[in-house]
Amino acid sequence: MSFRKVNIIILVLAVALFLLVLHHNFLGLSSLLKNEVSEAVEEPPWAAVCSHFSWAGLQKVGTDSGIVGLQPIDFVPNIPRHVVDGRQEEIPVVIAASEDRLGGAIAAINSIQHNTRSSVIFYIVTLNGTADHLRSWLSSSTLKSIRYKIVNFDTKLLEGKVKEDPDQGESIKPLTFARFYLPILVPSAKKAIYMDDDVIVQGDILALYNTPLKPGHAAAFSEDCDSTSTKVVIRGAGNQYNYIGYLDYKKERIRKLSMKASTCSFNPGVFVANLTEWKRQNITNQLEKWMKLNVEEGLYSRTLAGSITTPPLLIVFYQQHSTIDPMWNVRHLGSSAGKRYSPQFVKAAKLLHWNGHFKPWGRTASYTDVWEKWYIPDPTGKFSLIRRHTEISNIK
Repeated sequence: MSFRKVNIIILVLAVALFLLVLHHNFLGLSSLLKNEVSEAVEEPPWAAVCSHFSWAGLQKVGTDSGIVGLQPIDFVPNIPRHVVDGRQEEIPVVIAASEDRLGGAIAAINSIQHNTRSSVIFYIVTLNGTADHLRSWLSSSTLKSIRYKIVNFDTKLLEGKVKEDPDQGESIKPLTFARFYLPILVPSAKKAIYMDDDVIVQGDILALYNTPLKPGHAAAFSEDCDSTSTKVVIRGAGNQYNYIGYLDYKKERIRKLSMKASTCSFNPGVFVANLTEWKRQNITNQLEKWMKLNVEEGLYSRTLAGSITTPPLLIVFYQQHSTIDPMWNVRHLGSSAGKRYSPQFVKAAKLLHWNGHFKPWGRTASYTDVWEKWYIPDPTGKFSLIRRHTEISNIK
């Protein structure tokens, strides 16, 4: 064999050996990369949902949330629809539920759930003594499919911030102020809807949730002067729908704010909140500041035109709020003015609001039949509708 042929054979063997070593190293590198990728892979969607709420909550254990004053009691984690399709955003809806008005909250929740295909989770704020009653009602067959979290409201949050006034019943109802603490109630959400318990939703809640908020605005309300219901029903209402109807402009601290007394007020019973902006502006702290000052100086109007929660909201959100579609807060059904609505107008409303003295579970409210379509009788029998004898006879 010639020297040339020997060199060729050696070269071929060297190349083969090099290729074998290279292949081995490649396999080792590939295995290493697979291990690193498997360790860094993102959690599946359901894992994010579970971690959003503590395991204690999933197991229905009433452990402290770590935030003074608000404690999660219950959470029912049905599979959210947005996890299935990967596109739909979860809609947090916050609603307060006091023992004496529990039927209202149940009807509101039922109407929302049945008029949307969106993934809604209800944050139901209540007091400890009401939780068991509420849970038994929610476990009824009609409401088994809803996703909810029951949150206990600690009344100690309001110490030094609320002055009890016999003439203003709401001042001694702590759940009225739950709306001031939305970022604590819904800590991981960027946006949420708050609504009172005396409402019925006839439209898809997704439309309300998608209300556009202007840059820098932490909330969107329905203004009293511009609301469709006000234009239809109320004329010559005087100061009832202006700032002067809620704030005492004789007080120097109010005058120093340079807010026009004729500025249109808004209704805080239904609103959409940008919680990111709410936190950035420390809205809760601002509201608490004005609550304390009112206790010390009496800044609210003595003839308060509406809810006791309205004055601090009017101050903090003066010329700094967006507006919702007026048909998403058609109100005054809890007053005699509500009787002036036509059935066609009531049917077209996206949300009906029985604000006022008369509630739809009582005797004299307007369009109680519309509300009653969504009411679910209390399985415990503790809550019952109050109806006139003539109404009962007609039903029979």
